[in-house]
Amino acid sequence: MAAIAVPENTRVFLLDIEGTTTPITFVKDVLFPYIRENLEEYLSAHWEEDECKQDVHLLKKQAEEDLRQNKACHVHAVDQTVHTDEEKAIREVVDSVLWQMAADRKSTALKQLQGHMWRAAYVTGKIKGEVYQDVAPAIRRWRHRGLKVYIYSSGSVEAQKLLFGYSVEGHLLDLFDGHFDTNIGAKVEGKSYENIAERIGCQPEEIMFLTDVSREAKAAEEAGVNVIVVVRPGNMELTEEERSHYRIITSFNQLELSGNV
Repeated sequence: MAAIAVPENTRVFLLDIEGTTTPITFVKDVLFPYIRENLEEYLSAHWEEDECKQDVHLLKKQAEEDLRQNKACHVHAVDQTVHTDEEKAIREVVDSVLWQMAADRKSTALKQLQGHMWRAAYVTGKIKGEVYQDVAPAIRRWRHRGLKVYIYSSGSVEAQKLLFGYSVEGHLLDLFDGHFDTNIGAKVEGKSYENIAERIGCQPEEIMFLTDVSREAKAAEEAGVNVIVVVRPGNMELTEEERSHYRIITSFNQLELSGNV
């Protein structure tokens, strides 16, 4: 595909991870299976630790919120009181987490627990973060030109830092000025991008958001953010209407910064 010029007023690149900086297969074929295969063992080993207790507490609050909203789905109650048999309580958490993952939920409670599990795997070398080869060199060029670079992903900030801190390309955290997750808002809501602009200290139109998800692109546009849709192997196919509407790249190398400070 042809080169795409980045608007001259751009001060910030905001990057999605899954399907944008990182192969979608890494999340689906490496990270998620690790959770499913090691969840019960992890909970049993860390059940009495404060961090694990906090994770379970957040999952319980999420389940209660789902019940209050009368969501048309099966919700597992999570209980960690002293009156509950530990093995039964752990089984309930496992069932709740696996159900949320099967439903592709993006709850902060789920992402926090996953982040803590992935941390242990990254630190011990069981997992290394995958990053497309064009990503790091492109970001270095952008930073050399004075632009700031942030990550915005549904995965927790901790999970983001682990992926780039223990990547196949080495330690890449120095490439980023900051990280955002669903604590700032859902990625399909325009208000989230307004919140990010405010937090960074710039105008929405000074942000260039790169994502592979059209719903996220639409929300960012509604907030006044510039958007480019990234098409990588294995990503969801765009409709003809989406292809005609959005600017599209298959590699970060297609972005031209001529005119930018």
